[in-house]
Parts: sequence; C-alpha cells; structure tokens
Amino acid sequence: MTAIAQSSKPDRAGRLSAEDWAQAALDLIAELGVAAVAVEPLARRLGVTKGSFYWHFPSRDALLVAALERWEKNEQEAVFGTLEAVADPRERLRALFNLVAHEYTSHIIYSELLKALDHPAVQPVIGRVSERRLDYLTASFRQAGLGRTDAQHRARLAYAAYVGFLQLNLQLHHARLQHDEFEAYVEHVMATLIPSS
Repeated sequence: MTAIAQSSKPDRAGRLSAEDWAQAALDLIAELGVAAVAVEPLARRLGVTKGSFYWHFPSRDALLVAALERWEKNEQEAVFGTLEAVADPRERLRALFNLVAHEYTSHIIYSELLKALDHPAVQPVIGRVSERRLDYLTASFRQAGLGRTDAQHRARLAYAAYVGFLQLNLQLHHARLQHDEFEAYVEHVMATLIPSS
C-alpha cells in the first residue's frame, strides 16, 4: 500500500549490496513487470558486471524473492508502523485511506505483482500482504464500533475498492481523475466506509 522509495544509482566507489540489487529489481518491476527482472539488464542499469550480482544471489529467482521480501517488509513498516500512533480508530482509518490514496509507486508494484500471480514467488507474498491488510482493516473497523461480521464485510469492501481502482487505472487504463476529482473520490470513499461515531 506504500511507496517504495525510488533509488538512485548506488555509489560506485563501494560494492553494491544485496539491498541495492533488490531495490533495483523492485524499480524494474514497477516499470516493466515481474518478467522483466533479469540479471544482465539490472547489471547494465546499475553500471556493474554480472559478477556483482552473483556475489549476493545464486539465481534470478533468489533476487526476485529478495525484492518481494523487501517490498513486503517496507509495506508493513511504512503503512502499519506509521498508523500505530493514531489512537482513535476512525482517525486511523482516515489516515490509512489518505496514505494509501497517495502512494503511486506502491500501487504500480502491487498491480504488476497481481498480473504475475501465477509466479510461485509472487503468489505467497500477495497472499500474506492481502491477508495482513484485510486483518488490519477488520480490526480497525471493529475498534470503530462494528460487529465482527460487519467489520469483515466492510474490510473486504474497502480492499475490493482499492484493488478495483488500481485495475481501472493501471491495467484497464481508465482515464485518471484530475487532482480535485480524485481528492473528492477519496473523501467519498472515507465517508462511505468509515463508520460515524
């Protein structure tokens, strides 16, 4: 749900770390999809030889797993970690919706991963991330006063709205809303889904 910071090329004076390679793989996923992750193009992009890659990873699949683990960890820390300090559950939900609505790079990566669900490394990560997001939404809706079943339904509806909006904009190339229209849409979603006191 949150942006992975775009990395600049690492300093050539030092050796590239495994994290540098994983971030470069995430950047490539955002640009061209999971299938584009390959050692040679990444080495060219980073300005190094393939030997640097093999210092850290035995295979392209190992790099992909590391990139997905990095994305999953960053998603969890950046989203849920920043919201823990918000005590009021309704305000926490508003903060969550606003945060998610304005994280473009994360949307692109998530959308590309959804397209690659048949890849054995992608499916379990998307499964865990989706389950964690739904659990978090359900708990927040419960804390906002909804019963267990209503909170689960509201969480599914909120998550379906998120995924559907990504599909419309990133995969179906639906016309993007202008800034004011988008902000009004986000406000409408919050007013519709977040229980009043």
